[in-house]
Amino acid sequence: MARVLFVCTGNTCRSPMAEAILKSKNIPGVEVKSAGVYAMEGAEASANAKLVLEENKIFHDHRSSILRKEDIDWATLILTMTASHKSLILSQHPAAADKIFTLKEFADGTGNPDIADPYGGNEQIYRKAFLEMKENIERILEKLR
Repeated sequence: MARVLFVCTGNTCRSPMAEAILKSKNIPGVEVKSAGVYAMEGAEASANAKLVLEENKIFHDHRSSILRKEDIDWATLILTMTASHKSLILSQHPAAADKIFTLKEFADGTGNPDIADPYGGNEQIYRKAFLEMKENIERILEKLR
């Protein structure tokens, strides 16, 4: 059983989209959640995140949640959107180091490890972030099976 936790800042843009993308793959034995290092509890995904998911025929009912120790313990794999998210989690949960990666690092380990935050941006910026996450998630599917 693989339990994947996607982490971003506020858990309203990138990590909910990544969660929805991976969930839409319906991979047996893979559970998926998301959280934010500075999230407010219970917020909906941003309007543009929902729009881009709908454009891609992915439906996801989301409420934000702050990253908790229980989430760290639950996950077998923690995929962050940036190197700074990874560093912050490692500083608070060093025992989890072997299961924390940026999404891009886990996917192929080359280039810039960050997926830019689309927060406050227009639909095009969200589409770009969505495509970048989708491409990287496609690269990790075999590792999850």
